[in-house]
Amino acid sequence: MEVKSIDLSWIVVKDLKQAIQFYTEVVGLKLMELNEEYGWAELQGHQGGSRLGIAKSHEMNKIEAGQNACVTFSVENLEKAKAKLLSHATRSIGEIQEVPGHVKLQMMQDRDGNYFQLVETLTSFP
Repeated sequence: MEVKSIDLSWIVVKDLKQAIQFYTEVVGLKLMELNEEYGWAELQGHQGGSRLGIAKSHEMNKIEAGQNACVTFSVENLEKAKAKLLSHATRSIGEIQEVPGHVKLQMMQDRDGNYFQLVETLTSFP
């Protein structure tokens, strides 16, 4: 088996509309696809990259809100992004971690308990 790429990670939420609002207005992703009939949305960063899928909690997917993937969001300024998120009912998990000369990392949780991580790249990789 060979994985060609990772194009999508998805999480389960209790309220699809509320989650879309959070991930677009607070986190800053763009809504790329919405299928309300199936309780599904896909979002993406403004410079492209992998998509974040959001699924409304449903007995068919066997995953409850807050029990699944950890998505990583690259940001320009980690401290500023963390402060904005904390003002919108998110939770930070632990303190900012730094790999000197490479990245700064902060684990967060959204309202449904889904984990996500903020990453600020400190250097360009060749």
